[in-house]
Amino acid sequence: MRLDLHTHTTASDGVLSPSQLVALASAANLDALAITDHDTVAGLAEGVQAGLNHSVQIIPGIEVSCSASGVPCHILGYFIDYQSSKLSDYTSRAIRAREDRMHEMLSRLANQNVMVDMDDVVKEAGPECSSLGRPHLARALVTKNYASSIGDAFDRLIGDGHQAQVSIRVLEANEAIGLIRDSGGIAVWAHPRLEVLQELLPELVTAGLRGLEVYRPKSSPEHVRKVKTSAEEMDLLVTGGSDWHGPGLGAELGAFYVTPDDISQFLFEGRVSS
Repeated sequence: MRLDLHTHTTASDGVLSPSQLVALASAANLDALAITDHDTVAGLAEGVQAGLNHSVQIIPGIEVSCSASGVPCHILGYFIDYQSSKLSDYTSRAIRAREDRMHEMLSRLANQNVMVDMDDVVKEAGPECSSLGRPHLARALVTKNYASSIGDAFDRLIGDGHQAQVSIRVLEANEAIGLIRDSGGIAVWAHPRLEVLQELLPELVTAGLRGLEVYRPKSSPEHVRKVKTSAEEMDLLVTGGSDWHGPGLGAELGAFYVTPDDISQFLFEGRVSS
């Protein structure tokens, strides 16, 4: 059984619709897929139905933007009730916050004589998107010839640490974890950074964090070892995913996967059949 527990669709900043993503997952011989769009569950109903059509188990998920002790972080929610009223309330707030953030980033770029407007970003996002993100802005920068590629846009203009970057923090991490738990889900820290792992982990575990994303295609063996050791020491679940956004944006879907042996306790708690 092959699983990818971290993917995105056009509901947020992915390139493929939920149906297209699931069809590609099936063609890539993935048996289970978690759809974890940024701050939205808008693509899950379509994704779940596509999973039934293609015999791919779909784990309903979300990636919640938040901060812990002032440090931006993302918390993945798995096996959520995506029709939860609390999730609906949150995603409505997050959509507005993401629009406000985008306006601020565009203003900061204009101060650098990089002239992109909201219509350019929305056009790149497409009609299915309900959660604007930096990849949409990066595509607009490429279209308007301010960057040669999406990677170049991040490297020179909108990546972490650049003047135009604005973090999205609708919730504190303890609130994000509570939201996921109240929606019936399992809360997992996405792509945890080693430099803040030990500092933030006790706070997140106290709030109800249940797991760490250990296995990632870009993680070195040393990174995997250290995060896995932290998970074991804190009695946390181990997960893994590609953080896949679309063709041509890193490895192809299915090139990276985890197996039941890698994440057995996560599968048991989530009741995924293998």
